[in-house]
Amino acid sequence: MSYKVNIARQSLNALFDLKGSPAAILTWVEGALPALPERPNSRTRRDALDLYHIGRDHWIVRAPLGLEGRLETQLRPTDCPADISIVRVSDTLTFFRVTGLQAADVMAIACPLDLHDTAFDADAVTYSELFGLKALVMRCEGGFEFAVEQSFGDMITDYLTRATA
Repeated sequence: MSYKVNIARQSLNALFDLKGSPAAILTWVEGALPALPERPNSRTRRDALDLYHIGRDHWIVRAPLGLEGRLETQLRPTDCPADISIVRVSDTLTFFRVTGLQAADVMAIACPLDLHDTAFDADAVTYSELFGLKALVMRCEGGFEFAVEQSFGDMITDYLTRATA
């Protein structure tokens, strides 16, 4: 069955992994990031920055790659105090978008999560499985976006091509 979807592998993003108590993170970043999400497995956005709450005291900052230098300067990962960890991980994940009328159908083949909007709303983001691999899954305009380890990008492209042919 052929699906009415668009699949696009995204260009690299600036990504930073943050760990620490919310108070310690907020003190260190001094307003450089969007507000911390109020609930786990959700995201906030300000300007071109996304902040994903992906675990207890664990966040990922995502921005266009052109902002990586500015974020590196603002977040100061090599100077942060011992009670927090900030690591640039920009080259570790590759993102894909699946959009179109049957995006949810394709994602149902790939991912065991209940991605219906009543269970997985517009601000939801979580790690799950996608074709048996660890993936960061979220909604985007017109469908879904997910990220897998960079080394699996070509394999996921192949799997999506086969699943939608």
